[in-house]
Amino acid sequence: MGWLLCLGMGVSRASTNDWPAALGDGGRRHYSALNQVTVDNVARLEVAWTYRSGDASPENRTQIQCNPVIVEGVLYGTTPTLKLFALDAATGRERWRFDPFEGKTGNNSLGVNRGVAIWQAEDGMDRRVLYTAGQELFAVDAATGRLIESFGKQGRVDIRDGLDRPVEQQFVLGNSPGSVWRNLFILPTRVSEGPGPASPGHIRAYDVRTGRIVWTFRTIPHPGEFGYETWPPDAWQHVGGANCWAGMAVDETRGILFVPTGSAAFDFWGGDRLGQNLFANCLLALDAATGRRLWHFQAVHHDLWDRDFPAPPTLVTVRREGRSIDAVAQTTKSGHVYVFERETGTPLFPIEERPAPKSDLAGESAWPTQPVPLKPPPFSRQWFGEETITDRTPEARAAVFARWRQILPHQPWSPPSTNGTVIFPGFDGGAEWGGAAFDPASGRLFVNANEMPWILQMIETQAASGQGHLGSPQQFYNAVCAACHGLNREGEAGRNVPSLVKVGEKLKEDDIVQLLATGRGNMPSFSFLAESDRRGLARLLLGKETPVAAAQPSGEERHPEPASTGASATIRSPYGHTGYNRWTDPDGYPAVKPPWGTLTSIDLHRGEIDWQVPLGELPELTARGMAPTGTENYGGPVVTASGLLFIAATKDEKMRAFEIRTGRKLWEATLPAGGYATPSVYAAGGRQFVVIACGGGKLGTRSGDAYVAFALPSR
Repeated sequence: MGWLLCLGMGVSRASTNDWPAALGDGGRRHYSALNQVTVDNVARLEVAWTYRSGDASPENRTQIQCNPVIVEGVLYGTTPTLKLFALDAATGRERWRFDPFEGKTGNNSLGVNRGVAIWQAEDGMDRRVLYTAGQELFAVDAATGRLIESFGKQGRVDIRDGLDRPVEQQFVLGNSPGSVWRNLFILPTRVSEGPGPASPGHIRAYDVRTGRIVWTFRTIPHPGEFGYETWPPDAWQHVGGANCWAGMAVDETRGILFVPTGSAAFDFWGGDRLGQNLFANCLLALDAATGRRLWHFQAVHHDLWDRDFPAPPTLVTVRREGRSIDAVAQTTKSGHVYVFERETGTPLFPIEERPAPKSDLAGESAWPTQPVPLKPPPFSRQWFGEETITDRTPEARAAVFARWRQILPHQPWSPPSTNGTVIFPGFDGGAEWGGAAFDPASGRLFVNANEMPWILQMIETQAASGQGHLGSPQQFYNAVCAACHGLNREGEAGRNVPSLVKVGEKLKEDDIVQLLATGRGNMPSFSFLAESDRRGLARLLLGKETPVAAAQPSGEERHPEPASTGASATIRSPYGHTGYNRWTDPDGYPAVKPPWGTLTSIDLHRGEIDWQVPLGELPELTARGMAPTGTENYGGPVVTASGLLFIAATKDEKMRAFEIRTGRKLWEATLPAGGYATPSVYAAGGRQFVVIACGGGKLGTRSGDAYVAFALPSR
């Protein structure tokens, strides 16, 4: 057969026709050995088939971020509402569809899905699709689309279980596909990262047959565990985050699992977690069989900037002094690449600890240094100053310059402040969750990146009383909800955050109370609140309670309002923030000079950048004579043995092919909606295909429900 897992050896062998794991293989290389489509004929690509799932949001609120898996002529993917499906990979004809929320009331589609994992028994008789939807992990028969009832409870496992805290208090999702090693499935998870209660980011390995947890690695160490002294003594009992949400990579031959982790909660104030905070913001190398730590590297000490590792690491092989070295490369939001020898964690290029500024927030103590790799050079700009302010028009420059003079001067690692801090590269990178592609023939790593400045402004919320309990509904809104919806409740279309200004036109009081308990889409659950607290917040949003004036940046001493609802939650931070605010000019374009999105080729043998080109364009600016500016982009590239790179990802809703040797654009096609996902490359029926999920719904663009496959003409 063309594809099977040799479980005794821990090695997956795949036909070159397949795309057997998310992002191409367990090493997340984004690479295909197929070569039917070449530099010479790629311009002839045409749409071979289109599959539409029919469940996109008419309000442009849904996305598809899935990188589909293709095994023996069958494509497995997910829809905007997280349904799982199987298609004939040659024709796009649906074979089956599985609805994880069948029989449940309401909208249960929490978060997004970026792919699935496939496991197959050694005898080839049992093939399973493992994926998460909502707060459950499912095992689905790959042949029939039915749940495998011997797994967990009738085919389901509650991923909130096993976190050493009451299940009903946890909000945990699994947006990214897990890693399979032998009979284990290791799950990435997303948790809340705001000032409210957050779940810990334990790394858990499940038995693929039974759903039982086999091992757990605690990223916030318990007493007696390595790294415990890098936190306050009681941190393991209340601090959350330090989770791996972006996905993992596995060296199947060596049995090493590489796990990139994110920041601890709260993202922007760490007065209750003073210390270095291992294993937040780390690349962890774990024994895949046991979860035992082999080595780690921490890229951000005591993170105050939400500088999560944003993508799975990439397993690479580089040449150094005449010998080949198996290494692991990790991209970052800050626009850097770290490269380590896989077995020992030895850096292949020097890393320097550089002094970092102090914090001016009460109770905070920023770590005095932060690490920076000296090679390769950063693939995103590191400085936002007067010389980088947009010059698109005189009016745009004047407006941005006026704002620039009001906030703290930008420098790397400037801590959050009530005066406003420039985050550049922004919260979405630099690199983002699409990941990097690796060409083994040339040793080049290809990464797409954003060049958008953001402004982070902290506010004194006074959400906590003397015992740390919530006060009024307005105080809770300021502390937690304003971070996404804004103090003015207007939301942000570009981030799929709805306005709450007229929420009463769509939802009744009871609807809001229930929604706060369950969460929906990218909105987390606030089940830690008592129903009386949730009802108080609902009444505030509906205008049935008089709001307390929103806290504004000020050095004045403020006193908390008396608790009016008997609030049940604990908010440990005296600060919130005004939201994730892109810094744009008055016309909505980035406040920085172009490029606003890039594609970069990095030679990992030498640690040098070979080329960089803008990725995407805005037609209205091109029509005015501006060179292509690049756009914000989400989703990653793939490369093929014939020297091609394919990527969608851009706001202009295009799919493109580039020559990997030069960065020259060779082909582009318009998609039915934005392809904010990573393509897959495979062969079926004698043809090579490139397929992309076209879910749109980001950056203010329309939502879509299509998967589009391109191939050379069959005639």
